[in-house]
Amino acid sequence: MAWVDRRQDVLARNIANANTPGWQSQDLTPFAAQLASAGVAPMRTNPMHLPGVGSTASRTKTVAGEHAPDGNAVKVDEELTKVADTESISGLVSNLYMKYMSFFKTAIGK
Repeated sequence: MAWVDRRQDVLARNIANANTPGWQSQDLTPFAAQLASAGVAPMRTNPMHLPGVGSTASRTKTVAGEHAPDGNAVKVDEELTKVADTESISGLVSNLYMKYMSFFKTAIGK
């Protein structure tokens, strides 16, 4: 959820600066790539726990692409497509979390 929220902020900043001379479009490193590149594993406090993955701190990167004559590299249509995609991911993650909480409440008898 934190990655989705952070990405929406970055994309909103790109759209807000669509007319700012010299603005470079930015995006976050995909979440799957962050998980794959994490090199630090969390400590297992119980041998029954599954091994985890390391930190997933968001990494902003500048997206290469064509520039307008004023140096601006934001393509609003591409940014809006990314916003819609991120909104879909947000809905999926929210639904999964609500389902998890529902299972958890059933397990504890509430």
